[in-house]
Amino acid sequence: MRPGDVVLDAACGTGRALPVLRAATGPAGAVVGLDLTPEMLAETQRRGRDRLAALVQADVTELPFEPATFDVVFASGLVSHLPDPAAGLRELARVATPGARLGLFHPVGRAALARRHGRELTPDDVRAEPRIRALLADAGWTCSDVDDAEDRWLVRAVRT
Repeated sequence: MRPGDVVLDAACGTGRALPVLRAATGPAGAVVGLDLTPEMLAETQRRGRDRLAALVQADVTELPFEPATFDVVFASGLVSHLPDPAAGLRELARVATPGARLGLFHPVGRAALARRHGRELTPDDVRAEPRIRALLADAGWTCSDVDDAEDRWLVRAVRT
């Protein structure tokens, strides 16, 4: 991220990433934290993180923003919770400027998460590299890398 960027934290939850996003954008930038649940946004406020970003309650599949609004889109833990990941990624692309950067993150890699839940890794998992790359491409993103380590799953892409 760069100073002055307009950033969307999609599915911000309790706003854990908001301090880092705000610091990266600087005073010239803007940060929006969006979550579906009012309880999460209330917790964000309780923790004082509402001073760092505008908070919006909305569904990621129907974002209340004009096209090409955001320079950066960040989403932690979102993709595997979307009922239709393709539609969610298309909607994120709709509100991203051409050349916008996307970061999809999960604090646990696929293999570690599968072990934790006692299940096998499957190629149809939305976070499997071939599948997420294809979903991103179909949604208008160019995936630059997928980092699927034990302690994280991080995907970076650019809006085409």
